[in-house]
Amino acid sequence: MARAVCTPTRSGPKGSSRNVLAPGRVQSSTCFSLWLWHARMADSLFKNGETNDAPAYKVLARKYRPVTFDELIGQEAMVKTLSNAITQGRLPHAWMLTGVRGIGKTTTARIIARALNCTGVDGKGGPTVHPCGQCESCRAILEDRHVDILEMDAASRTGVEDIRDIIEGVRYGPVSARYKIYILDEVHMLSKNAFNALLKTLEEPPPHTKFIFATTEIRKVPVTVLSRCQRFDLRRIDSAVLAEHFAKVAEKEGAQTDSDAMTMIAAAADGSVRDGLSLLDQAIARGNGAVSADDVKAMLGLADRGQTVALCRDVLRGAMGEALKTFEAMQAVGADPVQVLQDLCDSVHILTRAQVVPDFAANASLPEYDRNLLADLADIKIPALARAWQILLKGIGEVQMAPRPAQAAEMVLIRVAYASELPLPGDLIKQLRNGKGLESNAAPNTPPSGGGGGVKLALGGGGVVSAPVVDIEPALELKACVASYPDAVALFAENREAGLHAQLYGRVHLVRFEPGLLELRVGDDAPANLAGRVGKLLSEWTGQRWVVSLSSKEGDPTLHEQDQAKQAQRYARAKEHPLVKAVFETFPGATLVDLKKTANELASMDVAVLSDDEEIDQDSED
Repeated sequence: MARAVCTPTRSGPKGSSRNVLAPGRVQSSTCFSLWLWHARMADSLFKNGETNDAPAYKVLARKYRPVTFDELIGQEAMVKTLSNAITQGRLPHAWMLTGVRGIGKTTTARIIARALNCTGVDGKGGPTVHPCGQCESCRAILEDRHVDILEMDAASRTGVEDIRDIIEGVRYGPVSARYKIYILDEVHMLSKNAFNALLKTLEEPPPHTKFIFATTEIRKVPVTVLSRCQRFDLRRIDSAVLAEHFAKVAEKEGAQTDSDAMTMIAAAADGSVRDGLSLLDQAIARGNGAVSADDVKAMLGLADRGQTVALCRDVLRGAMGEALKTFEAMQAVGADPVQVLQDLCDSVHILTRAQVVPDFAANASLPEYDRNLLADLADIKIPALARAWQILLKGIGEVQMAPRPAQAAEMVLIRVAYASELPLPGDLIKQLRNGKGLESNAAPNTPPSGGGGGVKLALGGGGVVSAPVVDIEPALELKACVASYPDAVALFAENREAGLHAQLYGRVHLVRFEPGLLELRVGDDAPANLAGRVGKLLSEWTGQRWVVSLSSKEGDPTLHEQDQAKQAQRYARAKEHPLVKAVFETFPGATLVDLKKTANELASMDVAVLSDDEEIDQDSED
């Protein structure tokens, strides 16, 4: 007689827990008997105590997994919204939980399932923000064996067939719970067809069904799915909150810790509770019940903070020799080259932030090492810090790909130290505008090498490099001086930009003009990129940065309209001249027009001079 072979499944549409059996293909009774024999043998082993003497160790990330909303840390906004929704009965039919790994997406989904299905100690309760933890539903969900709470790993079950199982199961009500809840983890891994198959059911599910989705890649989830869900973006946990949480967990485990060790673990966790608890688990095992800063440094490959501050001071001061010695000492104790550069980036960021935010240095939470660093390098300006940041950021990628990371890191440090001796771009521009050459860093008593002038660049360790002084010719100064808007427009004619010149001359209204700044009102037929092209070309032609913006204000008349108004005024003044009046009286049909002649041709004609600074070109024709 044939029997259906049953295979235990943990969760999903075909089975919700370890104790639910999903029917498989038909096999012989021999296979079923063999499976039953193995099950009985395993049960007898447990009864004999051969495997139950020492219970299996549960890692900290699972042991201290939150089971209520009150135990969730760092997600206050989401907890408040969910609590109010449950209290008021405003329950959506689908939630979308998104965020980085290890911040509580799946945990939140299970807490929601318990909150919606809790019946209270007396079995008469309804949905509550504070599940009792004692009723059958709470205990079954907590033990991962509730038949109506179905978890599915979308990363391994991505096809349409898996979604069809959900669609078919949705039609039937829950067996014992208030709501049948489907939890789909890593939902972004579903195929396009699977998403499309789920849309209709997700839009109008039965009232007894709720969906909870979790994903780390929210951009991969179709908008059609997102629009049918209530979305919650779980935030990274702040390092201070993580450090406090890890200290409490270590205390419960009976481990001795110090604040520096917890701070290092929290920083390495990068906002993830699960990652941090895994590191704490490892640190407790390494220290045999005591977690010290030295053990954490060795475990994570971190350098001493004092050495990092000293290295940052050396490279930003250009002391290459001292910097390399410090780096070698950090290497000797096992510091990771990539981590060293990342720590330097953190120090550069702290220095930059201190100059941008005035009250940053007065922050009581700032470590003493960082305070000393801010005091020692207060004279390093933002342009130099920004340059060091760019070099370090690019260097991290180079070190990660290099066959010998330590050597690559040394080259990056040398690059940063050498760049600290170079003049800043702003200083170079000022020197170019003033017509001065590059200033020498050489000592005043150092004789020039090679018989000519030279620049001495001091290197770490006392070495110097000589470089010839380059004379800056006046031709390298600003190519054009723009003192007014007409001057700027004239540049476009001189540089053969006829199209832009026609727009600026005849169709653009000036709203505001300052050196380096243009505010214009353009017509409807103006090119879409007019402002960008004008600013770019002016910057190239003048050697200074120009910002061109568009405005809706009225502004001045166009240059063409201004020239026409001036021309009309000249004609009016010319007609009032006695000589011109006499001409018109003698020749009633005469017309006053411009003569487009050269200065020599005009000088040979009898032209009336109206004033010392203005001439009227005139011609009389029948």
